[in-house]
Amino acid sequence: MAYQTEFIIDAQPQAVGASYTLSNQGAWNTDLCDCCSDMGICLCGTFVPCILACRVSEQAGECCCLPYLPGTIIALRTSVRERFHIEGSICEDWVVMACCPFCGLCQLARELKNKN
Repeated sequence: MAYQTEFIIDAQPQAVGASYTLSNQGAWNTDLCDCCSDMGICLCGTFVPCILACRVSEQAGECCCLPYLPGTIIALRTSVRERFHIEGSICEDWVVMACCPFCGLCQLARELKNKN
């Protein structure tokens, strides 16, 4: 059997003073209730929101069937917000899509249209 030496650790590792801040945080290009700023998106979101949701999903790089799964529009909004460094939180995304889903969907479509 080999001889083993014992090491006594008498101090915990210390955190390095790294700090991360997200700069370049922006806002949505249009407000939530600016639905009439793009009449095509507004009419599509009003009368055939399922088609607009599929189009938004494809523009975001996802499958067009994604909006038919429960909760995925909230995830899609969060994904777009994170990709374009837009201020907000998952909770805010949920509130928007739960309380005014058509306005939220139209805002999402306008944002993707402006960014693409």
